[in-house]
Amino acid sequence: MFSKSNKSSTSTDSNVNQPAVKTKVPSIMASDLVVTGDIVSDGEVQIDGEVVGDIRSSVLLVGASAKIKGEIFADTIRIHGNINGQIKAKTVHLAKTAHVVGDILHENLSVDEGAYIEGHITRMTDTASSISDERVNLVVNKTQSQQRPGQTPAQPSGADKKIATGV
Repeated sequence: MFSKSNKSSTSTDSNVNQPAVKTKVPSIMASDLVVTGDIVSDGEVQIDGEVVGDIRSSVLLVGASAKIKGEIFADTIRIHGNINGQIKAKTVHLAKTAHVVGDILHENLSVDEGAYIEGHITRMTDTASSISDERVNLVVNKTQSQQRPGQTPAQPSGADKKIATGV
């Protein structure tokens, strides 16, 4: 009823029919490495060195010795080192050794005591998080009725007087 030959043949057959599952290995950047340029990954990236450029990844771990100058886009980011630039992520964790100079856009944020932040912290809503990562320029046109510095106020016309006085 319980024999070794049946167990071994059963386990062999099940292994043959199942596809091999590949796990993604995190990409690790050593502390003595300096990268100038953008980094893009669908998986996990650990940075202990220096990066001058933008980073896009699913999960980003910024080591205590890391120095990053650029924008970061990630689902999850854990910061132990220095970042100079905007961070946009669903989940952001700043450890006590974190030093961030730049804006943080997040859905979930946790900050350990001792972390340094200089910049705006903005919570994204579900609709805002689906907005493109591209920058938007805003141009505001002045209306003619606005007074510029050094100008005298314009006198209202007859029609304007009626509206202003209610007559």
